[in-house]
Amino acid sequence: MTTIYTKSPDETFEIAQNFAKGLAVGDILLLTGDLGAGKTCFVQGLAFGLGVPEHVYVRSPTFTLVNEYLGGRLPLYHFDFYRLDNSSELGDIGLDEYASSGGVIAIEWAEKFPDALPARKLIKIKIEIVDECVRKLSVI
Repeated sequence: MTTIYTKSPDETFEIAQNFAKGLAVGDILLLTGDLGAGKTCFVQGLAFGLGVPEHVYVRSPTFTLVNEYLGGRLPLYHFDFYRLDNSSELGDIGLDEYASSGGVIAIEWAEKFPDALPARKLIKIKIEIVDECVRKLSVI
């Protein structure tokens, strides 16, 4: 396990940007943490690190459930399980199809359905709020 402390959203973004350099096709990032911990900020850094064009605004897919970011080194598929009630809904949003599509997946609120995730390379990233500015990122 690797633990990193960040002192600002910019640092969280930068850590994710550098982390993206090591990602490969089929990687699935399981992002956990309270509301406001920085999960979406982390995904924004991933997108930038993967080379998603700068004009593309990365936002939380809380209401759309999945956002696609194309045009970078690898496609990035950003899921948010927050509003889902049961694991059967994962099929409805096409999680398995995205997992087989040749990109990277980042899932916010991944802890909701751990047994329903595709059997791929799963990278767990827990983001904890230490205080107003500091975040603790644990990569498992």
